[in-house]
Order: sequence, then C-alpha cells, then structure tokens
Amino acid sequence: MEFLVDWAYREPLLLILGSVALPVLVVLLHALFARGGEPAAAVDAPAAETLTSEAPAAEEPPIEAPARAASAAAAPAAPEPATLREPPGPPPRPRLTDRLRRTREALVGRIEGLLGGRTVDTELLDDLEALLFGADLGVATADALLQTVRKEASGGEAETVRDVLRRAIQAKLERVEPPGDAFAVRGHPHVILVLGVNGSGKTTTIGKLAARFQGAGKRVILGAGDTFRAAAIEQLQIWGERVGCEVVASKEGGDPAAVAFDTLKAATARGCDVAIIDTAGRLQTKEPLIEELKKIHRVIGRAVEGAPHEVLLVLDGNTGQNALGQARVFTQATGVTGLVVTKLDGTAKGGVIVGLADELGIPVKFIGVGEALDDLREFRAAEFVEALFGVEARGA
Repeated sequence: MEFLVDWAYREPLLLILGSVALPVLVVLLHALFARGGEPAAAVDAPAAETLTSEAPAAEEPPIEAPARAASAAAAPAAPEPATLREPPGPPPRPRLTDRLRRTREALVGRIEGLLGGRTVDTELLDDLEALLFGADLGVATADALLQTVRKEASGGEAETVRDVLRRAIQAKLERVEPPGDAFAVRGHPHVILVLGVNGSGKTTTIGKLAARFQGAGKRVILGAGDTFRAAAIEQLQIWGERVGCEVVASKEGGDPAAVAFDTLKAATARGCDVAIIDTAGRLQTKEPLIEELKKIHRVIGRAVEGAPHEVLLVLDGNTGQNALGQARVFTQATGVTGLVVTKLDGTAKGGVIVGLADELGIPVKFIGVGEALDDLREFRAAEFVEALFGVEARGA
C-alpha cells in the first residue's frame, strides 16, 4: 500500500521531468549532427578563440616598427636639459667703427670728398689745409699733418693723400698708446686720482673703472672728493651701490683732502686692492683749483707711499679743441699720467684725440664710446685709426 502511495506522488513528477528533458535532448542532437558530426570542434572552441584574439598582437611589431622608426627619424633631436636651461648670452659688442661714425664722417669723409680723383696740386693742398684746421685737431697738429702730405704726396694721385694721413695719424697715436695692462695694480692699495671738469663724464668713468676692477676680483673703495657739489657725492654713492663697493664721503663743503685721507685709511684697514678718488673740477676758479689738487696730491702721498699711482684726466670729446686747454690747466696742478676721452660715440669732434696725443704726449688710457660698462675701452692706436678710416680692426 505504501508503495502505491509513493508511486502516485512520484509519477506526476517523472512525467513532468520527461516532458521537459526530451525536447532539450532532441535540440542538442540536432545541433550536433548539423555540424557534421565533429563533436571535438565544440570542445576545442575556447582554444580557437584564444588564438584568434592573440593573432593581431603577434603581427603588430613588424607592421608598426617601420612607422615608428620613420617618425623618430623625422622628429628633431631633443635638446639636452642643460641647453634648455642656459640663459641667453650678452648682446654682441658694438663695433668701434659704428661708435666713431660721426667723427669719421666729419674728418675722413670730408677728406675723401675733397680728393675725389684729383691730383695733389697747390689748389688741393690749400683746400686740405682749410679742412684740417677746421677739424678740431689743433693748429699745431693740423699743420704737421699738412707738411707730411706736402712732402710725401705732392704731384701724386689724390688717393695717396688718404694713405699718408692715415699713417701719420697712427704714428702720432702710437706714441701715446699705453703699454701693458691698463688695469694692472702697482700698490696696496693701488691709488687712482681722477681729475676733470664738471660734466666731462668723470664720475661715470670712476664707476665704470670700479666695475672693471671688481670684475677682475679686486676689492675697490671710492672717495667722494668733489665736496662742492652734493649731486657729485650722490652720483658716486649710486655708482657704489650699483657696483657693490664702499664710498667714503663727507658733508657738502667738506675738505677734499680730508676725504682722500679717510678713503686711504679705510682702504688700508679693509684690505682694499684699489682706491679711486674723485675731485672737483671748477675751471672758473682756476688758481684755487690748482692749489686744492696739489694739496690732495700731497696728502695722498703721505697716506700711502708712492701714491697716487695713477692720475687720470677725464676729457669730454664734445669740447673739441677746448679739451687741449683743459688738459694744460690740470697738468699744471699735478702730474697727469693718463687721459680718458669720453663721449666719442656722440660727437663729430673726436679728432681732438690726435691733437691731445701730438701736443701733450700723455698716454691715452681709455676712450668712452657709450653708456654700457664695457663701453669704457682700453685705447689701442691701430684699432682707433682703422675704425676712424672705416676699416674695422679685428676685435675692435
């Protein structure tokens, strides 16, 4: 009895399971035989899919490698990091020919215009005489140059005159070209006394000299000895801040000799290599000026043995022949050892440097041809003449 009951409960369930499983079995058998009876293909399908997905990766390197190589060849090489970080260099130094353009046009340009294919006869020599005497060379120098032309070029072609003048001017300038290093020091401290009239560029020259010495590793101190102008003291203090050196100064109206003495005491105490001392330049009070400069010179000599080691006279090239008169006044006061001719870049009167060399015979240490620090240049006769006559010297 229990068997019948159990069967009654199971039979409907078996019927239901059979009715579901039979259609499924039929579908599976139909699909199997529709594939041609290859049951192994169904088993290997996952492996086939794996090969298919990996095939493009295996073929990629030979296809893309040439394209990448071509791209690398076409692209410019990347600069090294140090090159990228390197700051731009300073601008190129202006040529001396360009700086002396106005003087060249006023002197050499007019000479060439005068010659113009003529022969050297009396008429041409008379015209040349008038030109030279009006060229700020100074009377004595102009006459000397004219006599040289008469001697060496008379009766020849006019082009000869240019060559004769060029050689004669260079010979005069070579006699005042300073030998050796213009920044050599001869004492400890090396004392430089700077003279010149107000407005000549004296204080600016001092600042540039200080910068050059500092750049060479020398320790510099400045003395504001032009005590009669507050503006001169302030200007020198500005240069001291700019260059990075100490300035010794007093109140306006103080004793210039006392300032010079205090400067040298400070230079010795601080171990300075160079002491540069400014002075007043008041030509309207000629006699007091000369006495004052003599006193400063004596005080410096007592403070440091053998000082001053250099006495530089700063002359404004714009003043032309007046620079000769100024030079004579200052050389009466103290022994000038070198000249600095400034503002030659903006004047047509730069020919005065030839007259200064010829008449005074004082070495020309520096020329000023601009506002930049390196526009205070050591004087070289060959460079100057070649730039003046329009042919740039190497390194000029």
